[in-house]
Amino acid sequence: MSRQGFYFYTHMLIQTVFKLNRTPVWLMRQAGRVLPEYRKVRESVKDFKALVKSPALAAEVTIQPVDLLGVDAAIIFSDILVIPEAMGLNYEMKESKGPYFPKTVHTYSDLKELHVSQGEELQYVLDAIALTKKGLNGRVPLIGFAGAPWTIFAYMIEGGGSKTFSKAKKMLYTQPELAHQLLDMITKSTINYLKAQIKAGVDLVQLFDSWAGILSPEQYDEFSMRYISMICDAIPEAPKTVFAKGAFFARQKMNDLKCEVIGLDWNMDITESRKMMPSKVLQGNLDPCALYGSFDSIKKETKHMLNLFKGHPHIANLGHGLYPDIEPDKVRCFIDTVKEHSG
Repeated sequence: MSRQGFYFYTHMLIQTVFKLNRTPVWLMRQAGRVLPEYRKVRESVKDFKALVKSPALAAEVTIQPVDLLGVDAAIIFSDILVIPEAMGLNYEMKESKGPYFPKTVHTYSDLKELHVSQGEELQYVLDAIALTKKGLNGRVPLIGFAGAPWTIFAYMIEGGGSKTFSKAKKMLYTQPELAHQLLDMITKSTINYLKAQIKAGVDLVQLFDSWAGILSPEQYDEFSMRYISMICDAIPEAPKTVFAKGAFFARQKMNDLKCEVIGLDWNMDITESRKMMPSKVLQGNLDPCALYGSFDSIKKETKHMLNLFKGHPHIANLGHGLYPDIEPDKVRCFIDTVKEHSG
């Protein structure tokens, strides 16, 4: 595609999906603890999973940032770990500690207890999407999402969060065939899930590869990019965003993925990324910690980011998710600055 053709295509993509003539803006983790209104809903249920599995409440908190922050898109409230649970590996969400898997995968016999899940096995998410679409009434697009296979694999092997994910990485060296079998099952389950989300009404989907950055470039090619590519190839029905935190080394190859948008974390240089990924809409990438600064500082940093993206199709966002102790007014300042700068 020619440069002129690319800009026409991406302009039409943003115009069609976001219905805007300016830079769209939304934030990862916008439906979450940063909003007192979310915390009130969260306190009404026994735990995080109960909220995820309540379609009505999940829809309510999905819509909250649209009404309270003025973002240009909603992202369905759920969790990336619904996929391993649908495959047969239950997880728990421990307060202040994060996810925990009572049972993990280590052997082929463990693998036999799992199955490739169908999208309908996560009907509560699909119901939440339907309710959210009704509540949004066309005001903004709705984003669906899933975890990238490597990130899901890492949790299923490790059993929870980790600084190194050494157990998961150990399997890549000691049992690569087993690793590939599990990654293939996760990939097929994810394709089924995302297709079901699109059928239920989401307008675009995002893959979160949260632990991309702990792999070497060679391992990332073999155990992550390969499966992300399979997902992108299998889902032509809606625009796709790939966000691989820490995978600065993979940007050149990401330009060849059959997705429309690449999310940048805050360590990925914008000018460099534009050169490496000329055929992609870029999303990001302000450091979330910039929102701890003064209002003037937030405006300055946001405008600086927008100026670096000028001339390249861009969806404004942070370089990772919102942190729970960021003040809602600081979040609104970021959003308003984007709107005013690009309006």
